[in-house]
Amino acid sequence: MRWPTATQAAVAALLAGIVALTLRRARPTRTGDLVMPAATEFAVVASLYSVWRMAKSLPLTHAEGAIERARDIVAVQQWLRLPSELTLQHFVLDHGWLGWTATAYYGAAHVPGIVAFLVWMFAFHRDVYPRWRNALAMLTAFSLFIRFVKVAPPRFLTDLGYIDLSDVHGMSVYGPVGSGVSAQFAAMPSLHVGWAAVIAFGMLAATTRWWRWTGVAHLVVTVLVVGATGHHWWLDGVVAVALLGVALWLDTFGRGIVTAWRSSAPVDVQAIDEAAVATPDPVE
Repeated sequence: MRWPTATQAAVAALLAGIVALTLRRARPTRTGDLVMPAATEFAVVASLYSVWRMAKSLPLTHAEGAIERARDIVAVQQWLRLPSELTLQHFVLDHGWLGWTATAYYGAAHVPGIVAFLVWMFAFHRDVYPRWRNALAMLTAFSLFIRFVKVAPPRFLTDLGYIDLSDVHGMSVYGPVGSGVSAQFAAMPSLHVGWAAVIAFGMLAATTRWWRWTGVAHLVVTVLVVGATGHHWWLDGVVAVALLGVALWLDTFGRGIVTAWRSSAPVDVQAIDEAAVATPDPVE
């Protein structure tokens, strides 16, 4: 599946920004009051998406140390007594429909899932939407920065028995080896798991309805899928969730600073007095 390019997203962000700015300067109307916030937020998210896509296209043809770091992760996971991803991969290989489903889910659910989550949060839970949008942006930025330290995914350790399940089912989502921050030698951390964690924890925080657990189910399935397909190690997902925790903490910390700054800002007493004088007393 082909997602919008960085250029397309940038153009969309520009057009949405123009719409938002035009409505802000125009005479207030009910329609404008509804469209302007949506256009503004779309411009922000589209800009972030454009930056993400540009980062993915950066040439990373050198993969020195990627395989060695992957073997280090294997050693750490064995020391932690985590189950091997190879066991899960063998299981889905023995059940062909599971392998095909896992591969399709890996390629198709990632971006639409986070887009649907953002639209839902903005439409129905706008009070908490900024917190989760900020956390998503910071998590993605952290991940893109860390991924410049190349780490090979399991599918490159064929000597241990791993294979590329996406390639087996003809649904590979990657281009030539080494092209892009999210490509072959940039498994750590897993943005698939990180974005799924944003959806899961965001839904749990925003609503008490029973279907909030669909977000948790999406996270669990994503964790299993990235391991089964040979695209990520368990620790790739653990680091992504930890980075989400850091992002949420930074958002809380930043909001605390803003609140403290606003509460300590000097009050314009003269302006208040002038407003009181200009306001007529109510007629009894």
